[in-house]
Amino acid sequence: MKKLFIIFICLLVCGCEEKVIIDTEGENVKSIMDTVEVYSDVYLNDLIDNLNNVEILSKNKLLDTNSLGKKEVEIEYRLDKKRYVYQFNINVVDSTPPIVFSGTNKTVEVGYDEDICNLISYGDEYDGNITCVIEGLYDLNKVGTYKLVYHLSDSSQNKKDVNVTLNVIEKKKNDNEDKTSTPSEKVVTEFQDVYNKHKSDNTEIGIDVSKWQEDIDYEKVKRAGASFVMMRIGYQGQTTRAIYDDEYYASNIRKAKEAGLKVGVYFFTVASSTDEVKEHAKWVIDKLDGEKLDLPIAFDWENWSKWNSYKISFHEMNEIANTYMDTLENSDYKAMLYSSIFYLETIWKNKKEYPVWLAHYTKDFNTSSYKGKYMMWQVCNNGHIDGINNDVDIDVLYL
Repeated sequence: MKKLFIIFICLLVCGCEEKVIIDTEGENVKSIMDTVEVYSDVYLNDLIDNLNNVEILSKNKLLDTNSLGKKEVEIEYRLDKKRYVYQFNINVVDSTPPIVFSGTNKTVEVGYDEDICNLISYGDEYDGNITCVIEGLYDLNKVGTYKLVYHLSDSSQNKKDVNVTLNVIEKKKNDNEDKTSTPSEKVVTEFQDVYNKHKSDNTEIGIDVSKWQEDIDYEKVKRAGASFVMMRIGYQGQTTRAIYDDEYYASNIRKAKEAGLKVGVYFFTVASSTDEVKEHAKWVIDKLDGEKLDLPIAFDWENWSKWNSYKISFHEMNEIANTYMDTLENSDYKAMLYSSIFYLETIWKNKKEYPVWLAHYTKDFNTSSYKGKYMMWQVCNNGHIDGINNDVDIDVLYL
């Protein structure tokens, strides 16, 4: 009896592994796709037709779409207490053409000697090095208007043709040579007007600042109705690529807290790699040195006019943003993505759903047409509030 018991235990320990049957015919599940787009989020369950309502064991697994080419897919399922694996191939492709995200009516002065392909900004989700071929005649040494076609193509031979108007004009006079122009009347947005329109039980109204606002009287800012301030802690030089302190940050955070305002910070970066931006996030963390914040730390990347020179894909740019924000979150700070509505709608994926700080300047700052979620709305950059002599951005925080 003891011997039988030992054999039974051995069978339980060694012989209980479920046998896997290879389903070569696809009788119970069948592939329904031949190709998927690179970098797309595709669950294995989305690739098949469940013919006999079997139990799919791998339905919550994502397909690896981070590289082009054929992938072998295995669908695990159970039927009549038996475990099966159905195998098939799927091709990961790049079928999306480049996009243009700048105006196409461009003006240069006579003698312009740079690559006119870079007069417009264009990019691609997969390819960071778009080929540009220009069709049409033009003379950069002769005043005139030239109608051109930019033929853009990526490494997968996806093409985009863009009509561009090139205006070549005489060189502008030195500012000292023309004193006849009359400055237009300056338009400002009063903080009180934004407050009256958007303050509620579910919102707070505040500002965001940097060295450009110079010395700020935060007691006056608080009395004017502001309850929070986002401040620049530092920035990366576009030419030098070095990191600099915002020279007013120390004063801003001290005085803002003394006045009882909620505080958050942002860092302006022009990073072109995940390694580079990770160092920026670490710099911010070190600079804060444990400083308590009420609001997140924002990722601020706005160098779109220089995009062509970066030679990276939109996917890589999103990875840069995610690396920055992940690094902050791993250090127990909250992170946030700052961007204008156009780039939020066309380039930023924000798959990890970090809070968004939306920049969208609308007529009379009524509402934004942005359909995504956002935590904060920068309604203008020409704001006026007591306590600050220069223009300031005004923001709405949604609680």
